[in-house]
Amino acid sequence: MKIAITGGKGGTGKSTISTAFAVELAKKYKVMLVDADVECPDDHILLSIKREKVRDVEAYLPSFNEEKCIKCGSCAEVCKENAIVIIKDNFPFIIEKQCNGCGACLFTCKNKAIDENKQIIGSIYQGKFENDSKIADNFMLISGEIEVGCESSSPVVNETREFASKFEDEYDFSLIDTAAGTHCNVISALIGVDLALTVAEPTPLGKHDLDIILKLLKILQIKSEIIVNKSDIGDLSLIHELENNYGINVLSEIPYTKRIIENYSEGIPIEHDKIAEITKSLEQLL
Repeated sequence: MKIAITGGKGGTGKSTISTAFAVELAKKYKVMLVDADVECPDDHILLSIKREKVRDVEAYLPSFNEEKCIKCGSCAEVCKENAIVIIKDNFPFIIEKQCNGCGACLFTCKNKAIDENKQIIGSIYQGKFENDSKIADNFMLISGEIEVGCESSSPVVNETREFASKFEDEYDFSLIDTAAGTHCNVISALIGVDLALTVAEPTPLGKHDLDIILKLLKILQIKSEIIVNKSDIGDLSLIHELENNYGINVLSEIPYTKRIIENYSEGIPIEHDKIAEITKSLEQLL
């Protein structure tokens, strides 16, 4: 079963809840946690796991053959990322980190003056708990991370998901920790999941961003549930209003506690009665 932990707003506790669920489920089941927040992967930090790089993520990068190039500028015109720059009467040049590897320039060039090169845009990592951990045999972390300065993160998310898919048959649960927001890399992380747990906080901004992610999930036709984090700080009626509007259940309300903050700061997996309750609900779905 593939479950995404997502939410429109940053800082709501997606990674905190993702890692807590993963550890709780791994007490009984085989669990793979995929950190698809490639611009800021932190699940390994929260779990105090040392990652090992297993492969690089490469993308297409154009290079210009000046013997064939006629300086027409069609490559720059078709580049939606503005990664190709052309100045009058000069050959085009590429801003490498801004290129997303779409290949539109390659197909547009009538003179076949563009060659295919590659650039490294990210890396995929793998990690497990130490052997003395009670759940070491049941748990695996896969983590994607984009290269500093690269603009397009979706290809790294796609490669991370594709790498993780090779192991899915070995695990009962695949948990995908997405980035915040509703942009392309979040959509890439959500594609193909069976359930999305949307993490929100009971604030006006929390309600606003939850509304956006619920609209996206409706378009993607992904079943979703709401988890309210820091539920005793703010106004819960804001979240319950969206619960009624969308006909979606609030699966749990997790309070703001000092113990959770201390565990978070020390890289210790969060344990709380509410996490255990939600885990039981997920067991029933399995």
